[in-house]
Amino acid sequence: MTFEPGSEMSNEDVQARVDETIANNDVVLFMKGNRLMPQCGYSAKALELISQHVEEFETVDVLPALDGYREALSARSDWETIPQTYVEGEFVGGSDILEELDERGELEATLNA
Repeated sequence: MTFEPGSEMSNEDVQARVDETIANNDVVLFMKGNRLMPQCGYSAKALELISQHVEEFETVDVLPALDGYREALSARSDWETIPQTYVEGEFVGGSDILEELDERGELEATLNA
């Protein structure tokens, strides 16, 4: 399923993209912005932490449909803030949780589950 930048995404489109992306990728970061230009400090931190331990992972810029993504992700994870990280289909957390896991030396093992 491909979505063109700038096109309107319905809540159903967003939900389908969330479900498909999580199902088809080992590690997914839903973030504000993209790898080259994170649009918030929390997204930049999550991107940095994941990049230290995993070469290949998917990122999704939630800004084109922020409310839709927030609703779809919150329903899935019961976590309202973005960024959100998923590994093997399971919600791991936001940048604060990634940072805690990294400080405890557990992030690499979590990302490579």
